[in-house]
Amino acid sequence: MSRIGKLPVDIPAGVTVSVAGSVVTVKGPKGELKRTFNPAMTVAVDGSQVSVTRPSDEPGHKSLHGLSRTLLFNMIEGVTKGYVRQLEITGVGYKAEPKPYGLLFALGYSHQIEFKAPEGIKLTAPQPTTVVVEGTNKELVGQVAAEIRQLRKPEPYKGKGVRYAGEQVRRKAGKAGGK
Repeated sequence: MSRIGKLPVDIPAGVTVSVAGSVVTVKGPKGELKRTFNPAMTVAVDGSQVSVTRPSDEPGHKSLHGLSRTLLFNMIEGVTKGYVRQLEITGVGYKAEPKPYGLLFALGYSHQIEFKAPEGIKLTAPQPTTVVVEGTNKELVGQVAAEIRQLRKPEPYKGKGVRYAGEQVRRKAGKAGGK
C-alpha cells in the first residue's frame, strides 16, 4: 500500500468536497478548484475525510495512488490557505511595476516586458524589486513564478536577474586579467 496514498485527507470547516465520477470539486473560503482524476482511482468522501483507493497493486496504479492523494490535499490546502511564491529582482534599473492586467518589467532589455496574470492568479509588487505570486492552484502559482523567472534568469557573474526568494545563485570568477 502507498504510504502517502493510504492516508485520508481531512476536510477543514468551511470546505466542501463533491465527487462526480472522476471529477472532484473543492469549494472553500479562497475559491473553488475542479480537477479530473484518473478513472482507475476511486475518491470517496467519508464525513470530514476524503480517501483515495486503487483497484490493484500494479506499478501504474501504485504511482497514481500517492499522486492522486497529494493532488487532492493540495486542492484542499489551496482553497483554505492559498499558495504564495516570492521572487526577487536584482540588477541596476531592474524593476517590476504593477499594472491592472499584471506586471510591467524592466529587466535590462531595450524594451519593457508586459506580463499578464492568468485567471486565478494575483500578481503584486510590494517593492519594485519584489514580486509576489498568489493563488489557490499550487501548480499554476509555481508555473507563473517559473515563467516570470524565465524572463531574465540570474546570471552567474554579477547575479543580475529574477530569482526565487532565498535562492542561492552560484557565482563564477570573472575573467582573469593581467599579462
